[in-house]
Amino acid sequence: MEESKFIQLLESVLRPDTAAVKRATAELRKTYYPSPAALTLLIQIATIHGDPGLRQLASVEARTLVPRHWNALSSTDKEQIRVKLLHSTLNEQAPLVRHSLARVISAIAKLDLQDGEWLDLPDILVQAARSNLVAQREVGTYILFTLFEVVGDEFASKLSALFALFKNTIHDRESVEVRINTMLALGQLAIHIDSDDDPTSTKKFQAIFPAMVNVLKETIVDGHEDKAMIAFEVFHTLLGSDPQLLALHLQELMQFMIDLGTSRDIHEDSRSQAIAYLTECVKFRRLKVQSMKIGEQLTLISMQLLTELGDSIDDEGTAAPARSALALLDTLAANLPPSQVVVPLLAALSNYANHTDPDYRQAGILALGYCAEGAPDFISTQLSNIFPILFRLLDDPVRRVRQATIHSITRIADELEDELGKEHARLVPALVKNLDASTNQPLTEDDNEKNVLILRASCRALGSIMSGIPSEESVGYLPELLPRLNKLFSHTDFKVRCSAISATSALAASCEDTFLPYFEQTMSSLGEYICIKDSEDELDLRCSVIDAMGSIASAVGTEPFTKYVQPLMQSSEEALYLGHPHLRETTFLFWGTLAQVYQDDFTPFLPKVIKSLLDCLEQEEAGFELELGEEAQELLGEEIVWAGKKIKISSSSGGVALASSKILHETEEDSFSPSTASIEDENWDEYEGVSAVAMEKEIALNVMGDIITHTKKNSLPYMEKTSETLLSLVNHMYAGVRKESIGTLWRTYSCLWGICENETMAKWEPGLPLKIQPTPELVKLGGLVMEATLSVWLTEIERGVVADINQNIAATLHLCGPAVLTHEGALPKITKNLISILQKSHACQNDLGEGQEQSFDAEESSEYDWLVIDSAMDVVISLAHALGPSFGELWKVFQKLVMKYASSNDSGERSTAIGVIAVTIRWMEAGVTPFTSTLMKVILHRLSDEDPDTKANAAYAAGMLCLGSGDSAVTLEAYPIILSKLESLLNTDKPRVIENSVGCVSRMIMAHPGNITIENVLPTLVGFLPLKEDFEENEAVFEMLVRLYGSGNKTVESLTPQLIPIFASALSPPEKQLDELTRGKLIELIKYLHKQEPTLINHNPVLMACISN
Repeated sequence: MEESKFIQLLESVLRPDTAAVKRATAELRKTYYPSPAALTLLIQIATIHGDPGLRQLASVEARTLVPRHWNALSSTDKEQIRVKLLHSTLNEQAPLVRHSLARVISAIAKLDLQDGEWLDLPDILVQAARSNLVAQREVGTYILFTLFEVVGDEFASKLSALFALFKNTIHDRESVEVRINTMLALGQLAIHIDSDDDPTSTKKFQAIFPAMVNVLKETIVDGHEDKAMIAFEVFHTLLGSDPQLLALHLQELMQFMIDLGTSRDIHEDSRSQAIAYLTECVKFRRLKVQSMKIGEQLTLISMQLLTELGDSIDDEGTAAPARSALALLDTLAANLPPSQVVVPLLAALSNYANHTDPDYRQAGILALGYCAEGAPDFISTQLSNIFPILFRLLDDPVRRVRQATIHSITRIADELEDELGKEHARLVPALVKNLDASTNQPLTEDDNEKNVLILRASCRALGSIMSGIPSEESVGYLPELLPRLNKLFSHTDFKVRCSAISATSALAASCEDTFLPYFEQTMSSLGEYICIKDSEDELDLRCSVIDAMGSIASAVGTEPFTKYVQPLMQSSEEALYLGHPHLRETTFLFWGTLAQVYQDDFTPFLPKVIKSLLDCLEQEEAGFELELGEEAQELLGEEIVWAGKKIKISSSSGGVALASSKILHETEEDSFSPSTASIEDENWDEYEGVSAVAMEKEIALNVMGDIITHTKKNSLPYMEKTSETLLSLVNHMYAGVRKESIGTLWRTYSCLWGICENETMAKWEPGLPLKIQPTPELVKLGGLVMEATLSVWLTEIERGVVADINQNIAATLHLCGPAVLTHEGALPKITKNLISILQKSHACQNDLGEGQEQSFDAEESSEYDWLVIDSAMDVVISLAHALGPSFGELWKVFQKLVMKYASSNDSGERSTAIGVIAVTIRWMEAGVTPFTSTLMKVILHRLSDEDPDTKANAAYAAGMLCLGSGDSAVTLEAYPIILSKLESLLNTDKPRVIENSVGCVSRMIMAHPGNITIENVLPTLVGFLPLKEDFEENEAVFEMLVRLYGSGNKTVESLTPQLIPIFASALSPPEKQLDELTRGKLIELIKYLHKQEPTLINHNPVLMACISN
């Protein structure tokens, strides 16, 4: 191997010349690195060359070649290299080179120790760590750390000796590096400690832990910010280790972090890291944190921190502690119950909103917005108190307070669009007022910048609110809003343009076909942007336009939009190759929208669309990206040289981040900022590529499901290949991909089922064994989908994935029946998993690392936690639907668990549980008979519940039980009690309570007409008709009336004049008032009445139309 040429190529990599770097890298990889001699030469350069930059680069490259070539070297060469490496590393003066050499040693040791070689290395390192020489202690502890990273399990028998060593080195007074290296080593050791298997090591770690906290404290006090960042990283690592290691000290540690985060006397990077650590604690130890009851304290200190934000609402590069506090609030709301977060926040909000200091007004309203996503249900119950604050701060004299309020309105509207839509008459004018004020000519450049921020925010808020306004009301805003928004399409700020276009699309979607008069003009205004591509700003704008056109297509329908489809499809196909990830995602979503709008007519586009989606899903995320990813993880906290730049590799929430800009010629001791500024060099694009590709796949998967669902049988030619691709992604590392791949598999199965049912197969019937046999294709696909789902569902740790799987299984059982349950072992596994969720012992319901024996069983749940349970109950309901009367055997298993929630202190849990009981009774029919007595007791009790929704569900359940149960002794005995309780319910002002009570009485009459004095009850019942909200109860009401007419009941006949307009109302729009079967029965009754008394109906056009049709 030509040594001089080899060195020249390495030197080229260090030059600030991207083209030269590419050429040199390519030649090294192609010509030199395939040979084992390259490893030997790299180690030689790393240990003896005079240029520290070249030594460091050679070390980094050598480490990557060790797995490939080490075992190809002779025993003599290996021994010489080991000796040379250890000697050079222990005596290396440059810290960067020393760290890189240490990683070469650990890479070699990983192979050697597995082969029974270099067995004395650990003892040599321990000896070095005990040396009287500081430099050797620094090297010894660091190599031990790197060794633990790669072969930590090999040290299981040496833990006692290592703890004895680290007990001393953690207190090394001569070197902060020794103390930090010790922390790094302990962080790696922690990964390999299991408290159940090794309680002794657990206790020793707990004993040394306070010293680790002291190291962090000292680095901050002494101003060693770079070392402090590493110490913080160790504490983050420990959150992924056995929870018992932190159990004794977690609350004390969190209080220490609170003190750091709130202290203005220390560097803001350390403050931000402390708050970020608190955020991670809440996320990964949420049950432990909940049991500490410190949620209120964390919420209030977050609000206080937000007062430091000042003018930096949209400046992500400033006010780092305050920005970290926003993330903490978001995490608190998502992981702790409202009583610990939203309740104290709302209690403090009034003081903040009324404060004379605008920093406090801004902080309070921002805090509210950031809790919206995590606790929307609770916030929806408090809107009557929140709205006055929102309206007042929308008119605040300070512009940034108004901006913060608009931001929060957007976040709340995104979660509660219907609730905020009801207040549109006040919200929209207030937002328009802010928008208009910001379009006035600014006085200064600073005013202009701030006005731009208000414009962006106002447009986004308007778009969010429009989504919740009924079309007949939103149409009134078209003349007022469209000209304003259209004017902003040409604003100098591209983000204002994007926001205005997005608001226009939301307005169109809300107005639906009433948008038609403005359709052509809007398409003309937007049309000039569908092909722009000369800058990132233009591509961002193109994203907004394509997204808006999808919404407009949904609003106006197929015929008006058809002439735009072909050019837009051509533009969108080009967009895939412009190197803009968000534009690719927007293109996919646009395709999904068009498939939904055009359905069968979208078929001509399927070949290219499906191919593009599959190409996306089959993108590699390994290879070069993975190689760099692993390298970066092992170089965490270090600086390396690439293309003439020093690059520091640090950790961020999105994975590996790179901070760069120092030139090679600067000294190695230069300090670097721990910020995570991105690097523009295209050689490092792959660092961000993994997550970007994964998120793109998530979108593509969802769109694939939309296309299959809406093109139905036209998607059949692509279904097999698509399913294979989906199956390959169900165990993806990214939760979003797992969720969407499984969801799309279930949608594919449901689509295929619908196709078969429409063409060759009879409608499914409840119960096992199957009464209707599915086609072989359905059996095969159903088995694959169920097996893939079970491989994830049973052990998944992400709540969102589990809840989504629950919802998909429930929806499929409801639509397709029990066939999918016949897959081998499916029903027992489903049952077992549902039990674990209802018992709050599923993997996603425990703190990270905790087993099912986790003891803290909180009475309260966060709304995300409850979503998992709520969706599991949906599966229980769907099992009852699919199995019918035979579900009784499974109800024996689920009954006690559901009944526990029915007696919860939380009204939402009670309401849900009683609703589950009601619907399972409905589907079980006579199968509910053995459970009648037990269920009747809880239902009667909940008819007197303080919560209206629980009472409404109990009324529904009571009627279903009386109608379905064969145990008439129990049900008839309860009739007087039920009627007595319903009498008070009918006197409330809650429509749903009243209408469910009407449905209950109707079912009671159908079940036992002779046990109710119909002449007394029926006139009262008719007085509550027609139903206005709960149209499902119309089925019971009209079935009861049809039966009474059929039996010749005199009371109902005497009420016919009152019933005629009720019948007409039910047969008028909206169509959803009646299901198809009930509509048919009602029309037959009207025909019968028309024959009996034509004059009652002849003058009613609605009823006469029904008769004639």
